[in-house]
Amino acid sequence: MTLTVIILKDVSMSENTTRFVIQPPVAVAAPIKGSDKLFPVRRVYCIGRNYAAHAVEMGHDPDREPPFFFQKNPDNLDFSGVFPYPEKTSDVHHEIEMVVALKKGGTNISKETALDHVYGYAVGLDMTRRDLQGEMKKMGRPWEIGKAFERSAPMGPIVPATESGHPSAGEVKLTVNGNVRQTGDLNQLIWNIPEMISYLSAYFELAPGDLIFTGTPSGVAAIIKGDEMVCHVDGFDDFVVTVE
Repeated sequence: MTLTVIILKDVSMSENTTRFVIQPPVAVAAPIKGSDKLFPVRRVYCIGRNYAAHAVEMGHDPDREPPFFFQKNPDNLDFSGVFPYPEKTSDVHHEIEMVVALKKGGTNISKETALDHVYGYAVGLDMTRRDLQGEMKKMGRPWEIGKAFERSAPMGPIVPATESGHPSAGEVKLTVNGNVRQTGDLNQLIWNIPEMISYLSAYFELAPGDLIFTGTPSGVAAIIKGDEMVCHVDGFDDFVVTVE
């Protein structure tokens, strides 16, 4: 038996209805600030415990150890400003993060050239079903059930680096109903953005359309229906998300 693999990019859109047995999924695309153009999303990488204070509050050593990453799915992204409280949990936590959007990919990218691969930046949330994540940790199982659920990655519009520059310092803050929950600074990242891109590219072939959630400062906590989360990163518009 011969197995033929067809890469989607080699199939024209006009062939979709005749060559696919079901309708292909709609591509996920992020809005770009001040533009009607869209940023197509390929993969979503998230780095864990990239602020020392957050590592401590999660019960881990804050020393600089090799980074680790997990993934969310592109269709976990949501740009509506509404977060529906998910099923099968009673302990959902907010985690504010700056997000990096790549315009170029590759393997073994050097730290010196890593920022050349960045299209822009956004403000995002890594929403987490903490109780389910905790159960998976105890059993030594993957975290997807706690991290990669529907609409678990709210995100604001991408700001091109040609406008924002490449921020390496600036306040990162999240308030809930006007009360400060999380606060930190981009200069507190254990692994900075060039280091993250370089490290990831040694293990994965990065590509245009990849997003990297860069880690969250301390103060993660539970939200409930009716809460309003205001996500702030210096130099970017606040991103407001309501829990429903």
